[in-house]
Amino acid sequence: MNIFFAGGLATLLLIGLPVAFSLGLLAVLGMYFFNGGSFAFAQIPIIAYKSLDDFTLTALPMYVLMSQILVVSGVGRDLYEMASRWFRHFPGGLAIATIFCCTIFSAISGSSVATAVTVGAVALPEMVRRGYKKRYVLGLLAAGGTLGILIPPSVPMILYGSLTGVSVGKLFIAGVVPGIILTLIFMIFSSIQMRHIKEEPATWTERWEASKKAIWGLLLPIVIIGGIYSGIFTPTEAAAIGVVLAFLIALLVYRNLTVDNLKLIILSTVKTNAMILFIIIGAMLLGFILTILQIPQAITETAISLDVSPWVIFILINIVLLILGMFLETISILVITVPILFPIITALGFDPIWFAVIMVINMELALISPPVGLNLFVLKGLDKRNTISEIVKGVIPYAVIMVLFILLLSFFPQIATYLVENVQ
Repeated sequence: MNIFFAGGLATLLLIGLPVAFSLGLLAVLGMYFFNGGSFAFAQIPIIAYKSLDDFTLTALPMYVLMSQILVVSGVGRDLYEMASRWFRHFPGGLAIATIFCCTIFSAISGSSVATAVTVGAVALPEMVRRGYKKRYVLGLLAAGGTLGILIPPSVPMILYGSLTGVSVGKLFIAGVVPGIILTLIFMIFSSIQMRHIKEEPATWTERWEASKKAIWGLLLPIVIIGGIYSGIFTPTEAAAIGVVLAFLIALLVYRNLTVDNLKLIILSTVKTNAMILFIIIGAMLLGFILTILQIPQAITETAISLDVSPWVIFILINIVLLILGMFLETISILVITVPILFPIITALGFDPIWFAVIMVINMELALISPPVGLNLFVLKGLDKRNTISEIVKGVIPYAVIMVLFILLLSFFPQIATYLVENVQ
């Protein structure tokens, strides 16, 4: 039966059927052949309803909406201008500024694609114009954009929490320190890689002027992360507050919330959320039949009974996630694998919050792994002259850094858990 489901899913994906419908169709076939024939179909609407009847998931569409508002408002341009004026006098200064901007915008939007598009549209032409090697810039932007799913708010963290019952607030907090450390490593590496370019420093007046314009973009992550960490509000409440603040910023500060822009924001939000929620429904339907057949339980028992170190299984899990990341996008990987991997991880004694951070970094790798890495195609779309091979060559060093960072977290899990253990 394992071969039936694994082979069936691979076949459906290879013929080009969307992930959500591949999962759903496989679940329907499984119900028909292994769970009472067509009578089992009565469970489909019940499972679909229950899979979305989760208060944790309420935050998801709101964070997506906030992201879309900020992309349209122009916050990213001001953040990039501020960062460039503060960092451009360092060796490879604009590279440092770009990573910094990616980090801040990630903390605002929670979306890797939104980060890559918004920052890339501003930074790519500017850095190439100033003499930065295009391949390096493309790699930097592809990797920098992935920070969007590690630094809170994070859509994958919300999904992980919904699928496992782990506190989303604790997951968000667990991503802060690893996100900052990975950001600093990216900054140092990009500065060394592009050290041959150094520009005249901006005056203090120029720096403060740019900072005043970008203050509204800097305010949002402080409100969201600070509010969650201090216990003032929950992640879902933070999402609602973030949407209101983003709307007010676009309406009153940038004054570009036109009727056409509103249509664009709403359509983009609906499309993104529909895609995510359909994948969740498909995965939950498949999860139902797999649970009925006790496949996850069998996998867990097999993993526990193996006469090997838990770390060997952990390494194998990371290899599987890396391979899946080459062919599937992050949401699909999460909803397919987390219900199976979570019992294994907890049974082996690993911290589920620490493992969430490990999974998200693996999802970051998925975003830049050919042939289906989403950020690769996002950057290609910014300029038709960009080639996937050129972007891949530029992003390889950052992929290696991420793998090494997973090793670092494995040796020092406190990097992810320290703040969580000290939350009041």
